[in-house]
Amino acid sequence: MTAIRILYISVSGNTRNFVNNLQKYAEQLHVDDETNPLIESTEISDQSDFADEKENFFAFVPTYLDGGNGIDNGVKEMMTNALGEYIDYHNNARRCLGIIGSGNKNFNEQYCLTAKRYAQKFNTEFTTDFELRGTDRDVERVYNILKNNNI
Repeated sequence: MTAIRILYISVSGNTRNFVNNLQKYAEQLHVDDETNPLIESTEISDQSDFADEKENFFAFVPTYLDGGNGIDNGVKEMMTNALGEYIDYHNNARRCLGIIGSGNKNFNEQYCLTAKRYAQKFNTEFTTDFELRGTDRDVERVYNILKNNNI
């Protein structure tokens, strides 16, 4: 089985922590049963060089917004734009199997709004979400979702 490819951006370290935990979980499963795919991840930042993705991937994006309520009076994405630009580069969006969002549920309607907007913009699925750094249960749940949707 091919590795599950993840592109992600991490501003506060929460998404990076979650992806690292996801990789460790996948490695443990793979040791017990080699049919369980490993996780291959790439962190995208403002300093990343854009490249043409050769493999399908999932994108992990936290939500950072400035202004508006995210529903009816506008919203401005901030600090995650590099990932959106990377996905938008050449034909990369065609390789995106889904968007996984994270955020803080205290922000109600704005929770995972960036991921939902990316899914709409890039015509792909809003696959799932996790709050902040996620839990062990989230890691297991997200891994299984990615594994079942890794085409």
